[in-house]
Amino acid sequence: MNLNAATSGGGARLLADGNQVPVLGLWQVPAGRACVNAVRWALDAGYRHIDTAQAYGNEESVGRALRDSGVPRDQVFI
Repeated sequence: MNLNAATSGGGARLLADGNQVPVLGLWQVPAGRACVNAVRWALDAGYRHIDTAQAYGNEESVGRALRDSGVPRDQVFI
């Protein structure tokens, strides 16, 4: 899966403290291996903001990818 196909607009979001976090949007990325891979690759690339919602139906895949990544949960904005 091309990671860019899963991002919503790409780029980063400016936080109130002046830091920026790259954003991965998972709208229309179905649950399963494609979603897990997109999240894992994004986390490996330094992404720390995952745009997801219960309505997307892929929260289990997002959670699995985050657990498997080894990135501490408190370092990721979901």
